[in-house]
Amino acid sequence: MLWSVLKILFFVVIVAALALGAGFVMENGPSVLLRVGSIEFAPSPLVAIICALLLLLAVWVILKLAGLLVAVVRFLNGDETAMSRYFDRHREKRGYEALSDGMMALASGEGQLALTKANRAERYLGKPELTRLLTAQAAEQVGDRKTAEEAYKAMLTDDRTRFVGVRGLMKQKLAAGETDTALKLAEKAFSMKPGHEEVQDTLLQLQAGNADWTGARKTLSAKLKHGSLPRDVHRRRDAVLALSEAKGVVDEGGSIEAREAAIEANRLSPDLVPAAVMAAHSYIEQDKPRYATRVIKKAWEAQPHPDLASAFAAIQPDESPEARLKRFQPLLRSHPEHEEARLLLAELNLAAEDFPAARKSVTQIASAEGANARALTIMAAVERGEGGDDHVVRAWLARALTAPRGPAWVCDKCQNIHGQWSPTCDNCGAFDTLSWREPPKAEVSMPGGVEMLPLLVGPAPEPEPEEAPVVLHEGEVEEAETVEPATEPEEDGPVEEKEK
Repeated sequence: MLWSVLKILFFVVIVAALALGAGFVMENGPSVLLRVGSIEFAPSPLVAIICALLLLLAVWVILKLAGLLVAVVRFLNGDETAMSRYFDRHREKRGYEALSDGMMALASGEGQLALTKANRAERYLGKPELTRLLTAQAAEQVGDRKTAEEAYKAMLTDDRTRFVGVRGLMKQKLAAGETDTALKLAEKAFSMKPGHEEVQDTLLQLQAGNADWTGARKTLSAKLKHGSLPRDVHRRRDAVLALSEAKGVVDEGGSIEAREAAIEANRLSPDLVPAAVMAAHSYIEQDKPRYATRVIKKAWEAQPHPDLASAFAAIQPDESPEARLKRFQPLLRSHPEHEEARLLLAELNLAAEDFPAARKSVTQIASAEGANARALTIMAAVERGEGGDDHVVRAWLARALTAPRGPAWVCDKCQNIHGQWSPTCDNCGAFDTLSWREPPKAEVSMPGGVEMLPLLVGPAPEPEPEEAPVVLHEGEVEEAETVEPATEPEEDGPVEEKEK
């Protein structure tokens, strides 16, 4: 705003100065005297200025005519291109001006103006390698996919623009959801420029989406070779692809190949939980429990996970609860304060009917704010195993209904929750973005939420004579129990066990 005011003031000052100067000259009479021989000319200042301007215009016209005359003379002397070069210079000047204006319009978001300028530049220059890209990008900006696609296809005829055309068509097909065609175009673009990082990423994502794990591993190796991927990230993602390849072999029924691929995936990334689980099961099938134990322990040291505990239990499936608790001690000592280790210890103690030890392991977790459903369910089992009142057990289970679900496989890109690990996100298609963590907080889907807690739990029963009817308050409706009432444990009978 201030700059605009300053420009206006500057313009007013210039106009005032010119007006004062012209007035001064007019008042002081003629100041220009021209003498040619014995003839003198004394024009007024205004006439002198007009004559000077006309003289400049005449000089400009003479120079143009001189250039045209030179071109005509050269043409008459046998230079057949002299005339065309003379006019081509003017056409090129206008064409490059239109091209420059079109690029500025594209950068400023004026797609329709950029498209108009691109057509004008094409008409003047006749150089499609310069104008087709501007036409395609301007058409994309205004949403004219047909014009953009035609421009990209036209680029395929020129070696200098072929890669740009293939890449443009690939992005067009991706936007249209034609992934099969986009995959072929990505492979073509990759063969032309293997070091192009965007093409590498697009091809890798499309190959992973099509379960072409072998091709994806080759693309990943190319990324490492051309320096677009750190070596540690390459090892991790190569392990993910090897694991996916192993799962594909399992689906096809090739057991030996699946075992080898699973072990290879675990070797590439020992901390990848799904790879460790699959490798452990492979060793179990080969009757190599020591190797399976070693794999699980190494992965557990990196990240405790319930799938690892399940695979560790599968090494000795028929052992007694006491023997299992003893065998799990090396795993539990690795991360004694980790929530997963404490919950696992509580479950093992439950199976062994050591309810005080189970309570000691889970009480702090279940009593904390934001306790997950698993901890609350274990606490309910502890109360039931110790012969607690039914309403106490139901209270813990009612809390579990509205509690968070606990850690899960969550996509780091779109936050989508997955029931099982997969190399690509089912929602956004991103590759290697699933991590085991607490999902984002969401509203409880249970109708009524915590407001229904008294209805689910019910009031504490008061001591009454046997077979006495329960008196309800006026207007109170008998609640529908969502949990089977717990039976009193027999003196020597086993209590409900929960084996991992």
